[in-house]
Amino acid sequence: MIALSDDKARLDVARIHGWLASSYWSPGIALERVERAIAGSHCLGAYEGDRQVGFARAITDYATFAWIADVWIDEAARGEGLGRRMVGWFLDHPDFAGLRRVALVTLDAHGVYAPLGFHPPLRPQNYMERLSQEAVAVLEAMR
Repeated sequence: MIALSDDKARLDVARIHGWLASSYWSPGIALERVERAIAGSHCLGAYEGDRQVGFARAITDYATFAWIADVWIDEAARGEGLGRRMVGWFLDHPDFAGLRRVALVTLDAHGVYAPLGFHPPLRPQNYMERLSQEAVAVLEAMR
């Protein structure tokens, strides 16, 4: 049985860094940046015994908005619905109750999150973003 916990003391930061550094959305990310992201987020780990097999985090004000980011499932634990379960944990958690908007971005997991109520923006023309040169390079590499 895989247990979920938002106890930051349990996080295997080195393992998380390895996962994120190998991801398509943050290739080569520095350990220091991962540590800062964890410090400023509500984090969730998935554990098989003492071994961490998943990670996700929410950036939120706990009142109106949350951004779910860095959902990662270890390859050996994939295909069992753990990613959806982790995102659902945030949606069901009392600290996130009543939020007006919860967002996430995915390249290839739309089918994972659609059953939880996620959909493309209703008004994409209203959304804007400001990207660092590093982020632009990552997006260009994904083409």
